[in-house]
Amino acid sequence: MSTLLPVTEALRLIVEDLEPVAAETVVLVEALGRTLRADALAQVSHPPADVSAMDGYAVRCDDISKVPCKLRVIGESAAGHPWRESLSAGDTVRIFTGAYVPEGADGIVIQEDTAADEARVSINQAPQRGRHIRRCGQDFRKGEAVLAAPRRLTARDIGLLAAMNLPSVTVACRPRVGVLSTGDEIVMPGDPVADGQIVSANGPGLCAFISAHGGEPLHLGVVTDDPKALLRLVEQSRFLDLLVTTGGVSVGDHDIVKEALSGADFKAAFHKIAMRPGKPLLFGRLHGLPILGMPGNPVSAMVCAILFLGPALARLQGLAGDAPAQAAACLGSDLKANDARTDHIRATLRHHHDGKPRGLPVATPFQAQDSAMIATLARADALIVREPHASAAKAGEIVSVIALN
Repeated sequence: MSTLLPVTEALRLIVEDLEPVAAETVVLVEALGRTLRADALAQVSHPPADVSAMDGYAVRCDDISKVPCKLRVIGESAAGHPWRESLSAGDTVRIFTGAYVPEGADGIVIQEDTAADEARVSINQAPQRGRHIRRCGQDFRKGEAVLAAPRRLTARDIGLLAAMNLPSVTVACRPRVGVLSTGDEIVMPGDPVADGQIVSANGPGLCAFISAHGGEPLHLGVVTDDPKALLRLVEQSRFLDLLVTTGGVSVGDHDIVKEALSGADFKAAFHKIAMRPGKPLLFGRLHGLPILGMPGNPVSAMVCAILFLGPALARLQGLAGDAPAQAAACLGSDLKANDARTDHIRATLRHHHDGKPRGLPVATPFQAQDSAMIATLARADALIVREPHASAAKAGEIVSVIALN
């Protein structure tokens, strides 16, 4: 068991082997979730000029050193309708939130501190110089690299890019990732299910995972336990950025993926890692095509996707490809001591809702952890990560979790 590759080393070998795909320019409305590959430079300053943060009156602070005092109202500045003239001594301009501050004004008296008639306004409270004025470029300035690459774009980023007056951005192309299920027993959802057969969860599930992580999935269907048929499909997939297979990577008589690939000059980086579930993981290249061979067990395959395929997709898009983030949680029930493999235990994750802060969420493992229980994985909120040889843990102790979202 000690000769199995650690999880961290397996991830390092995968990420270091992959190179980012090409970049392309897309319109802003199609950029959500894409990875920025060139720094985004602001085409305008924001705000574009000094603007008022409040409704009130734009004033020269020297004119109101003593209050109360009265000023002559000479005009109005509203958003989209600026007052273009300068303020002279004793003058003021009625101003509204978002409107340009007239030249010569250096303070805003809020409406509540005034009393106005038709032509004059009484100032009852003097503002601090510069008060309630948003300065030109206070948020960002024209030419500034406001968002640096690489960065996966959020909805908040899209709003910022729009404010920067960028109708399009340079992002990573979506990595083309093929998903190929193997096994005589596998049929696709909706197909007739004969005696001894099971419906494929891996193909649709992994394609959905790839889409959610910025890739372009190509579902290649199911290939039987026929090494020649498998190799034909692999050879036809050399245009892909990554090929993911499921099943056939263990040591049984019907596990033909590694055997078939090895006979075709496959360059393996590793096979089998010290983790549960997902021990029989395979990675390498065949004629330049990177291949990630996952277990056929659907829970094992999805856990491997979380730990390895997600970072691989990030790396292909120009990101670092870091391991999934871990956070602290309070253990909800006892756990026995762990063996020599890193364990990933499906669990619920609950926060207290009694209105009082309690600190860490509570991670409660499901009692049944069989790696064929797909419904348990779907109901899980997190994976509790147990390091090799971790001692038994009691409810209330702190554990590390990977949140599932």
